[in-house]
Amino acid sequence: MRPECLYPLFAPVSALPGLGPRLAPLVEKITGAHVVDLLWHLPVGLVDRRFMPTLDQAPAGRVVTLKVHVDRHMAPGGARRPYRVVCTDGTGILTLVFFHAKGDWLEKTLPAGSERVVSGVAERFNDDLQMTHPDHIVPVDRLDEVMTVEAVYPLTAGLPGKVMVKAVRAALERAPDLPEWDDPEFLRRRGWPSWREALGTVHAPQRDSDLIPATTARSRLAYDELLANQLALGLVRAQMRKLSGRVIAGDGRLRRRILDSLPFRLTEAQLRSLAEIDADLEAPLRMLRLLQGDVGSGKTVVALLAMATAVESGCQAALMAPTEILARQHLATLQGPAEAAGIRLGLLTGRDKGKAREKILADLASGGIDILIGTHALFQEGVVFRDLAFAVIDEQHRFGVHQRLDLAAKGQAVDMLVMTATPIPRTLMLTAYGDMDVSRLDGKPPGRKPIATRVLPLARLDDVVEGVRRAIAGGAKVYWICPLVEESEKVDLAAAADRHAELVERLGPRVGLVHGKMKGAEKDRAMAAFAGTDLDLLVATTVIEVGVNVPEATVMVIEHAERFGLAQLHQLRGRIGRGDRASSCLLLYGGPLSENGKARLNILRESEDGFLIAEEDLRLRGAGELLGTRQSGLPEFRMADLTSHSDLLAIARDDARLILETDPELQGPRGQALRTLLYLFERDGVVKTLRSG
Repeated sequence: MRPECLYPLFAPVSALPGLGPRLAPLVEKITGAHVVDLLWHLPVGLVDRRFMPTLDQAPAGRVVTLKVHVDRHMAPGGARRPYRVVCTDGTGILTLVFFHAKGDWLEKTLPAGSERVVSGVAERFNDDLQMTHPDHIVPVDRLDEVMTVEAVYPLTAGLPGKVMVKAVRAALERAPDLPEWDDPEFLRRRGWPSWREALGTVHAPQRDSDLIPATTARSRLAYDELLANQLALGLVRAQMRKLSGRVIAGDGRLRRRILDSLPFRLTEAQLRSLAEIDADLEAPLRMLRLLQGDVGSGKTVVALLAMATAVESGCQAALMAPTEILARQHLATLQGPAEAAGIRLGLLTGRDKGKAREKILADLASGGIDILIGTHALFQEGVVFRDLAFAVIDEQHRFGVHQRLDLAAKGQAVDMLVMTATPIPRTLMLTAYGDMDVSRLDGKPPGRKPIATRVLPLARLDDVVEGVRRAIAGGAKVYWICPLVEESEKVDLAAAADRHAELVERLGPRVGLVHGKMKGAEKDRAMAAFAGTDLDLLVATTVIEVGVNVPEATVMVIEHAERFGLAQLHQLRGRIGRGDRASSCLLLYGGPLSENGKARLNILRESEDGFLIAEEDLRLRGAGELLGTRQSGLPEFRMADLTSHSDLLAIARDDARLILETDPELQGPRGQALRTLLYLFERDGVVKTLRSG
């Protein structure tokens, strides 16, 4: 149960004053559903209203607070004309301008002959000083309310800034004094305030420097969030260690047949990773291991050899992929070696219906399928394995932890291998995969040729099309990547559909199109035509990013490369260079490139090391956008900024380890406070794994 002291923070945002049925959904849209979400909604700027000049000294274009005498009202002569209120202060004249305003409200707010304080942006119109729709109008005795520094928050359409400021203030008033979960000596050394004091400070910036992540108040809150994250991962890991596993030991016969059928020898990194997986399978504990490899490092072969061990021991294995294209790709890749070894494969996706689906499910339940490959469809209710012992999840950052657990629940003491082709920087690795052991494939299979990468302006598009024409004439297949599916008014980018039409016109009919809005069957047909002999060029959005394998493809053109993340560009580039011919990648940018943009694209030109590229991506862009925005498997931090707070992450990790060594059930006084911290950052599921107390 969530501690009672947190109840006020987990009330809906509609419980706050001023947030009725119209405004509450807007606040919820940008912050989240609960009052606590407003605490994590940090200011991005500030408005300083402490500058109070006389009217003759008020500069145009700046926020000013002015003490004025209301002289007279000038009602508009027509519906479209503004209402004006003329004010003076003995040094000059100020006209307040209101559009669509109610005259009776203005006469009540600004009665002629009264003294008022107004605050807003001063403007000059025909040399006259004016202020359009002041932000504040109050009597002089309430001057202190206005002469402040106001926080500016991210907003959404239809949500006034004043409403957000008021809502955050109300949320702060609800924040209780909580028992301290951090070590007092550590807080003293860092000079950090209490949790509640830190919250108050981050929401009341006094100068621009108060908005940066490195301030003491923000660092304190970031540490709390990172500690909650590391504790949660530590508890999940401890829970996994407590659950009894099963010993899976094969006799090597299927594995030998697979290896004999392969046209290459395994790399050192593959052999090392296999040995680590084998040791886990033979131990009586559950395996939870991440297999991290760069594009083309041979993860799928390692996964097949590991799954073969489970089949040798009389059990079943499953391989789950995030998309149907990728699931079918895995089936095509594994079919040859699996048949050579006599391993029976099955495929299950959301598209399988009726008798075909019933046949797959019947074979699975009877043991007629040794390895089932599929999408999210694998953990649907009707899917029953005879004896699932080993599960492989590909592209983990597309799946959340709960989906991992759903698949594990399909068997008894299921060993889990998670694969990712997106090399992950160490800081993200610690926050997303801290509960796992890690194997790393840091070499490429022999024979892979380097990919020549060039950076060109979009202005040279005609030259690029002619180059592509020559490449196709020489027998090459070409990917052409576009960032959008259809033209957007706001973002003037070449849309995939338009580019496809243009390239068909210039290069002929052997040009295909694949994008995310197409039906699965359409996508598969286009991919199959490209992999076969019907298409020479495939125009695509990033739907082809992961796992697509067409060895004949040797040229890739990426439009508006500056709009993509480095890790994503590296993933896309990995779709070529899979055969024995030299490959080239052209990164086209819409000019003029910023210095940062140039630096980013140059990294890709100079390196094919995905691990180095991922570190640079984190350094240049920050963690928020890495691996695509808000991927479900990655923690979404509200207070912590992994680029600025990476040192705190290492400390939080050590602190969490020490806490769980000395108080594994969080029963002591600090342990009880840490339970509150876990609930505060909504790690409720983890707390439930602890004994009550």
